[in-house]
Amino acid sequence: MTSKKLQRIVIKIGSSSLTSRHGEISHKKLEKLANEIVHLKDLGHEVVLVSSGAIAAGYRKLGCLKRPSSLPEKQAAASIGQGLLIEAYSKLFLSNGYVASQILITRSDFLDEDRYKNMRNTLNVLLERGIVPIVNENDTVTVDRLKFGDNDTLSAKVAGLVDADLLVILSDIDGLYNADPTKYSNASLMEYINVITPAIEAIAGGSGSEVGTGGMKSKIEAVKIAMASGISTFLGNASRNNIVVDAVVGKAKGTYFQSETPTINLNQRKKWIAFNSNPEGEIIITDQAKVRMIEKHKSLLPSGIHHINGQFDKGSVIRIIDTSGNEIGCGVVNFSTEDLHQISKQNTNISIGQPYIMDINHFVCHLDVPITV
Repeated sequence: MTSKKLQRIVIKIGSSSLTSRHGEISHKKLEKLANEIVHLKDLGHEVVLVSSGAIAAGYRKLGCLKRPSSLPEKQAAASIGQGLLIEAYSKLFLSNGYVASQILITRSDFLDEDRYKNMRNTLNVLLERGIVPIVNENDTVTVDRLKFGDNDTLSAKVAGLVDADLLVILSDIDGLYNADPTKYSNASLMEYINVITPAIEAIAGGSGSEVGTGGMKSKIEAVKIAMASGISTFLGNASRNNIVVDAVVGKAKGTYFQSETPTINLNQRKKWIAFNSNPEGEIIITDQAKVRMIEKHKSLLPSGIHHINGQFDKGSVIRIIDTSGNEIGCGVVNFSTEDLHQISKQNTNISIGQPYIMDINHFVCHLDVPITV
């Protein structure tokens, strides 16, 4: 897995890889990461950094002896730590001739398609101008139900957002092992993986650090999103020398994830539908409609509706379910719930001037893309 072409790279680094054992920012660790990113920039690559560490960097300044557990204290710590974090990054990059920018994101920014497009446009301008965008979840204002939960998922979504060539996930472990290396001395590193099987998912465990929030399970979920978007992923240990640079050229110790089968090339609209939208209802379709949509790649007609669940408006994202209860995909519906009830009663293939309920161009099939989040 080697490449000399210029790439757009998203790098995610976890809290434990940025902070000291006392929970404060480690300038030595930050400088190591920044120097490697500077090297990539000097070679001509574009880099987005998804950085954890705001709460970890701020909670001691808040007066807490250990990482807080309550939401208000976490948010207060993040408000302190985020400033410390971006200040440290900015100084390091400026000293090497590069400008860093800060982008704080919540899950709701991805749920709203217009905000999703605005984020994409902003990031593209920054990257085209040679800036290093530094992305983090906006912990200060995010409520639990709208949290990503970890920056692994956020990094995969950002990688899809900017059409990255490579996602590099750095943590405190060398990669994915075939067993827990802290419990089994004969555990071996899995260097190349081209498909995420149930067995691989079963290997993933919990968080290995009191500072971080994401474990191997969250990293595998992130890899699934990246692979479905056609993005190669590397998982490795942030403490290793030149880990980022070596990962880009395929020489680093760690786990490389890259599908060997041709990947469905999702456009940005389908990426948003698949990984970021919030389906508001369901349409159960007939067996004939299922064959039409999946095998013949045709749009959904009114005659294919078996049942409608939920309340939704025209332009909403909904789930498509077969008569056995299996979710086969999701897409943008052309009519509201009320209109669909009226149209389905007409039992016709033509409805109010439009020939279909859902355009196949705005439908993402689970058989093609493993939608996990």
